[in-house]
Amino acid sequence: MFDATSQSETRSGTLADGRAEIGFKKDGGATRLAHLYNRDPLRFLFPTPATGDCLQAGLVTTSGGLVGGDRLSIDIATDVGAMALISPSAAEKVYRSAGADTEMDVSLRAESASWLEWLPQETILFNDSRLKRVTRIEANGDARVFAGEMLVFGRIGRGERLTRGMVRECWEVRRDGHLMWADNLHLDGDIAATIDHPAGFDGATAAATAIYAGPDAAERLADARASLDEIDGVRSAATAVNGVVVVRFLGRDARTLRAAFGKFWAAFRNRTAKLPASLPRLWHV
Repeated sequence: MFDATSQSETRSGTLADGRAEIGFKKDGGATRLAHLYNRDPLRFLFPTPATGDCLQAGLVTTSGGLVGGDRLSIDIATDVGAMALISPSAAEKVYRSAGADTEMDVSLRAESASWLEWLPQETILFNDSRLKRVTRIEANGDARVFAGEMLVFGRIGRGERLTRGMVRECWEVRRDGHLMWADNLHLDGDIAATIDHPAGFDGATAAATAIYAGPDAAERLADARASLDEIDGVRSAATAVNGVVVVRFLGRDARTLRAAFGKFWAAFRNRTAKLPASLPRLWHV
């Protein structure tokens, strides 16, 4: 499933060059771990899932945050019929950069009849931080992938707003090799006006995206909107585009957005995959 032999184990200097690979397979009617590889500062944990839930893994960044020049590569795969949820164990902090970019590459690959969840914690962008993140989804056959990301614009608890820096958030969704949906957010330089503008983020301190890629996406749009009807305190909307349900969230309070996002996630996974309407314990720590 993976080839880790070509990955160098270190990188010159003290910058992080982390890699995490995990794969799941269906074996004897149950989902089991098929492949595992991690390189500092990334490491997997395996909490016990709730009764009736799918297999789960937590991803830890042991460095405590990311600086300009750090690189993280995350590769997650579910084989035919497997079901798994992977979630970072804590919010990711992206510190102020002297000029270099922090790069994150997330690859989610699901084979036919499998279910793959990538449940985010917040990515907190310090002022003058620089983040490039690409999330690529490869779904084959009737595989279903539910993935998301959350951005917090500054250290809000300390009264800091993100006014300068660079954020590039890219999504690519493919099914059977064909590009189904792509999206790019790019903010660079003096970005306060864009965040505050009514046609931009309208003064939000946090934003989130949830993506559902499945052959039943058009039918699941109603489930997404019903799940949004159960939350409050944020602006949100859902649409379906070419086999992908796209859900957006904007919030003026980061904690309120996190709570609303989590409530939506739990409700939607229950409606879509008949999984428990709950989130992993790590997500609540």
